[in-house]
Amino acid sequence: MIFKETKLKGAFIIDLERIEDNRGFFARAWCKKEFEAHGLNSRLVQCNLSFNRYRGIIRGMHYQGTPYEEAKLGRCTSGAIFDVIIDLRRESPTYLEWIGVELTAENRKMLYVPENFTHGYQTLEENTEVVYQVSQFYSPESERGVRWDDPAIGIEWRVSDNLMISEKDKNWPDYVEERRSL
Repeated sequence: MIFKETKLKGAFIIDLERIEDNRGFFARAWCKKEFEAHGLNSRLVQCNLSFNRYRGIIRGMHYQGTPYEEAKLGRCTSGAIFDVIIDLRRESPTYLEWIGVELTAENRKMLYVPENFTHGYQTLEENTEVVYQVSQFYSPESERGVRWDDPAIGIEWRVSDNLMISEKDKNWPDYVEERRSL
């Protein structure tokens, strides 16, 4: 695996290191030792799958509060997404900054999302499937979110037509408001 740290410290884009021949290729998509060597959380307790019928769907921006913070490793297995994370670590020099990465079935890239980041994505194609592994079990009482269009964050989504967003994701508060209530 090839680890490339993003401008958000601790968040990595991970490419497969392919061993190719005339049949195709082989590559590791997970290695506990390599994750630990890069200082990443290697605890995986759950694997989630999301299927999205339409282009323009936004899912997110989600995270879990204390003590259920989770790291995630996401990959698009069919179609394409614009995967977005926001740094919510108050002590971080990139606090409230975001990045977006295009993950596709074709490029096979993965995004490692550290604890205390919020995460979401937008589908760029119909019939898109996303698989992500998480380091913590889901805790409904610890679920938090940031609204997809929070003006303090200013995410520049790729698709502006045909937006489909759940009522829950539309109604997350602005992050500043949400922090006041904690």
